[in-house]
Amino acid sequence: MVSAAFAPNPDSARAARRFVADALARWHRDDVSETACLLTSELVTNAILHAHSPIELVVEVDDDRHLTVEVLDDDASAVVAYRASPEDVRGRGLGLVESLSDAWGVRPRRPGGKAVWFALA
Repeated sequence: MVSAAFAPNPDSARAARRFVADALARWHRDDVSETACLLTSELVTNAILHAHSPIELVVEVDDDRHLTVEVLDDDASAVVAYRASPEDVRGRGLGLVESLSDAWGVRPRRPGGKAVWFALA
């Protein structure tokens, strides 16, 4: 497991993608790197736009080589998967996470905040 902290600014999405790509290269999981980086970018961008708090990124590959990425923030607000219309220019991030990951979810954090995560086999 590796983790990193990021500020809630637009540059953090790119830095988070690089962090995930580097970790996956070290673990020889290049096969999921492109998808993992895309989904990480979506979750980090959501945290930047909605939580306005520091962000922690946790990346883990278990003994079965399954990848889990968590994006933690200090905002306890519920996560709502928005169904974007074809005309919308935003609102597709969680739809991508839902369709491209093997599983995803949200869990509360103590004393406040949440962790939004996805898993790839």
